[in-house]
Amino acid sequence: MNLALLLHRAAASGRDRPAVALGNRTVHTYGALARRAAALGAAMRGRFALDAGARVALAMTNTPAFVESLFACWHAGLAAVPINAKLHPLEVRYILEHSGAGLCLSTPNLAEALSPHTKGLADLQAMIDVGAPDRPSREYSRMLESEPDSPMACRDDDLAWLFYTSGTTGQPKGAMLSHRNLRAMSLSYFVDVDAIAPGDSILHAAPMSHGSGLYILPHVAAGALQIVPESGRFEPAEIATLLCAHTRVAMFAAPTMVNRLVAHADGPARQPGNLKTLVYGGGPMYVADLKRAMTCLGNRLVQIYGQGESPMTITSLTRADHGARDHPHYEARLGSVGRAQTVVEVKLADDSDTAVPSDAPGEILVRGDSVMSGYWRDPEASARTLRGGWLHTGDMGVFDQDGYLTLIDRSKDLIISGGANIYPREIEEVLLCHASVLECAVIGRPHPDWGEEVVAFVVARPGESLDTDALDAICLERVARFKRPRTYMAVDSLPKNSYGKVLKTELRELLQNA
Repeated sequence: MNLALLLHRAAASGRDRPAVALGNRTVHTYGALARRAAALGAAMRGRFALDAGARVALAMTNTPAFVESLFACWHAGLAAVPINAKLHPLEVRYILEHSGAGLCLSTPNLAEALSPHTKGLADLQAMIDVGAPDRPSREYSRMLESEPDSPMACRDDDLAWLFYTSGTTGQPKGAMLSHRNLRAMSLSYFVDVDAIAPGDSILHAAPMSHGSGLYILPHVAAGALQIVPESGRFEPAEIATLLCAHTRVAMFAAPTMVNRLVAHADGPARQPGNLKTLVYGGGPMYVADLKRAMTCLGNRLVQIYGQGESPMTITSLTRADHGARDHPHYEARLGSVGRAQTVVEVKLADDSDTAVPSDAPGEILVRGDSVMSGYWRDPEASARTLRGGWLHTGDMGVFDQDGYLTLIDRSKDLIISGGANIYPREIEEVLLCHASVLECAVIGRPHPDWGEEVVAFVVARPGESLDTDALDAICLERVARFKRPRTYMAVDSLPKNSYGKVLKTELRELLQNA
């Protein structure tokens, strides 16, 4: 079933129901949203002659245009490639080239920066600046003026969303998410996360290219309102105002956003406005911070644990779990990521993929209808990650006797800062491009606001000295700003084992002692 039908069904049952709001004002009803998506889809298929299965990149900050463009891709039988707006233009170019995107729709702030980096891409026919929400560009307006047609028929396993996530090799990998995968994720939301009804809302304070955007689907299926902040990003004061302006609001947030929202509240009689549900995930939430959030916001929190390879759908810690203060294992459960969601099977395994017993650590393996079919144009990584029919997450965890999963380590050395994934290898490769750097190793350090921050240990070449400003500059030239190291530590050598592998556990100990 084509996911575009979710929108058309919602429009058929509530054509005049508010569908998209910019700040506190409605900009599209469901009838208008469905027509705009159909017109855009017709333009993609007709004007740009994109065949079924072609990829369309959405390089956008949060904007109402993202919602209609996403469903336009599916209406036309195409695959959406949402791109993190915080990425460096060279990183965006890689995704455009690797995905073979035939078209890129972009918000004005990104279109100008990306334009010089999109030249020479063989598959890219055009980059369309969508314009401002109230002032669409001429090219985008022409697409909206196309005659709407009917949604293309799709198979369940057809590619719907190509989700690029950072890879340990330094280049992002495209997780192939099908219509079946995203439908399973949406159904699991209703069962394991939250109920949605007409009149409910979702506030997109987190990037729509990632988790918040994925949650567009269940809210469209239920005929709920999509709210986009006028700033296009997370601003605590603006979010607090919007929570009072709209009804029964759900929101997805990284832990750092939750902490900032709590810090913004004043006085003992703090009110969360019309907040119905705050879903948090994308990084560790410390129990002390979680308790502060619950004191401020009430029992409105739900935690999810997922990956791009099984989007938003591995485990969940429900609102009931958060509120069960009298349970003898309450503290431990707050420190967990909950139990397996309904549409997946989760197990822990040792190095030979043999299941381990409860209370024993193991790698988290997942299978089910939400799990990707593989990585785009990377059969070796697909076979390695999906061996034996299970998604190997690379995360380590422990199950208790009641099936609650606690994360204990990340075997891939992933750093999560502000809910964004940062892989050390990517930063290490950039630093090694500097002429004064002989060796380097990157690790994460706990940070009270962002969860973790990046620290680089650097060995200078003989006779060279390290210039941290120069190292910062080369990082800013090649990767997104949020990925650059916050601290550079000069060392004479890196600790290694007998095989020459850098011992990052010793670096963490060194950092802790320092």
